[in-house]
Amino acid sequence: MSYWRLYYHLVWATYQRTPWLTSPLEKLVYGVLLNKASELSLIIHQIGNTDDHIHVIASIPPKISIAECMRQLKGAASHYVNEQGVLNGQFGWQDGYGVISFGERSMPTLVAYVKNQRIHHAQGSVIALYERMAQEADGPTGM
Repeated sequence: MSYWRLYYHLVWATYQRTPWLTSPLEKLVYGVLLNKASELSLIIHQIGNTDDHIHVIASIPPKISIAECMRQLKGAASHYVNEQGVLNGQFGWQDGYGVISFGERSMPTLVAYVKNQRIHHAQGSVIALYERMAQEADGPTGM
């Protein structure tokens, strides 16, 4: 087996930012994400959310692309939620996602940020870089 240490902060939103991720549904989604992560050999370090978007701190093995990982995670969660019929409507995610790689030394800071998503949003202490889910016109580096 190859040696790897890869850390990512992933973030994506519910379709049209619909506030579906309340307590009962968030637990269901977390369970699906953790199961799919296990199937894909991902390591989930932390999951956090607000009602309309979710953050995941994960280690993604180099055998799977980030795009494929996101396709699998988002697809598994939306499929399972819809299969359970727990919503009056069709659950889904917006197109796209945000991803930032980081070093191991940043892990405690990012895990705490993700763990306390509801607090950060309630207090207005979000970090804009960690909330990005689309590439704005200035590109990923601001150049």
